[in-house]
Amino acid sequence: MKIIRTDCLVLGAGLAGSAYALHAARAGREVLLLSLGAALEANSDWAQGGIIYDTAPDPQRLAADILAASDGTANPAAIAQLVHEGPAAVKELLLDELHIAFDRDEAGELNLAREGGHGERRIIHAKDATGHAILAAVAARVDATPRITRHTGSVAIDLLTLSHNADDPRDRYEPITCFGCYALDTATGEVVAFVARKTILATGGLGGIYQHSTNQPGSVGHGVAMAYRVGARVIDLEYVQFHPTVFYSPGAQPFLITEALRGEGAVLVDARGRKFMDAVHPRGSLAPRDVVARTIKQQMAQSGDPCVYLELGGLQSDFIKDRFPGIHARCLRGGVDLTRERVPVVPAAHFSCGGVHTDLRGRTNVRHLNAIGETACTGLHGANRLASTSLLECLVSAKATAQADLEDLRAAAPLRGPEPREWQSPVREPDPLLIRQDLHQIQQTMWNYAGIIRSPQRLARARRILRELHEDVQAFYRDCRPTRELIELRNAVQTARLVVHAAALNPVSKGSHWVTAED
Repeated sequence: MKIIRTDCLVLGAGLAGSAYALHAARAGREVLLLSLGAALEANSDWAQGGIIYDTAPDPQRLAADILAASDGTANPAAIAQLVHEGPAAVKELLLDELHIAFDRDEAGELNLAREGGHGERRIIHAKDATGHAILAAVAARVDATPRITRHTGSVAIDLLTLSHNADDPRDRYEPITCFGCYALDTATGEVVAFVARKTILATGGLGGIYQHSTNQPGSVGHGVAMAYRVGARVIDLEYVQFHPTVFYSPGAQPFLITEALRGEGAVLVDARGRKFMDAVHPRGSLAPRDVVARTIKQQMAQSGDPCVYLELGGLQSDFIKDRFPGIHARCLRGGVDLTRERVPVVPAAHFSCGGVHTDLRGRTNVRHLNAIGETACTGLHGANRLASTSLLECLVSAKATAQADLEDLRAAAPLRGPEPREWQSPVREPDPLLIRQDLHQIQQTMWNYAGIIRSPQRLARARRILRELHEDVQAFYRDCRPTRELIELRNAVQTARLVVHAAALNPVSKGSHWVTAED
């Protein structure tokens, strides 16, 4: 078995993982950036709306909006960190160093947008492809930075810990300590041991465990599942945010319709043109995401309609084409002209507000194992995330965690390099048809019974289905050699069980976790 050693092993190359790699490498540490896909195959790349920047009028207003969006449940310390450290992180990396081409007005000032849950305009953006503009620039800088090595085409299988994977039997008496991971090289089928002094989970979200999702394919909570298996604490997993507006057309590919459209004046209407959000929330179509998604779900159930609509009648055609060129083009491919027609939309799983529990410096309860970005949970989002906080959270958590790791590595004596056990697995090939069927069953179960509106009866049924499925998948996994698809299935069923378990334990409806007594 090949063993590759490094100082910092980062699992995931989205914005959080890439930003961490830059900070650590510039301080002289060797960084290995492990990802399955190419540099831009991450949820960060698909972020449309923008990133919060301008808090100058009153930072506490942003703090109040984050807390209000969370239904009063967010961690005040995490909010304070984001509000006070976020603008500087954006200015330092994105504006001063990388010169991201954010939209500006005729005077050259940054153009500020407003989205759902925000009381004012404070979001900077690059048309409707902000995530792509940011990640492309950051990824290019990563590739030009010494001491960072990319390993693409690799998928992590399990974390290495002294308790589970070290050759020395005495190591099991140590506190739970991570020293890297086993990973599958998908090109060769070889399992490689990556041994590291610090391991950072930046694997993104878990929307892929649902039938309808805005996430990149394969986003099934890999980091959550791997961390849980070695004893890391996970928290708030019942709080899965559903984005209210995803393009809907039978036979067309669904895609996210940014909240910034509503920030510029678009409104939600039913099939008869009624503005149904105005009676639900003071901010109408710009209410927090959980309120809007839940109301759309109820509206569709009551009317029997397959979708609701975004009405853009108040927006000028030229403005739409200039401000939202990507969405305009994709809607045209789906048979809808944004400048002349209402846009059919439905909710879809979007963001995990919970995850692997960390402090404000990325620390988990497992030594030398950190988590950042959407994989982590500091309590910043509580029960529901405020729009355009996700990219900002990536930058803030990456910087804080890298700084803490660098302090540790400077202060600590050289660690004894554990020898990981040799990887052993069967040679039998897994049946791809069974894998697809099992994953489809997970996704349908989560969508039907643990989706936007839940009930004790639905959650109980989901637990029974997933318990049996988990046993089948585990037996399947033990009997076959690992493949990307099998690893994804194993993590998907584990993550789904954790989400359902957390939801079943929490009878209180808050934010994106809404429980009704009715079936």
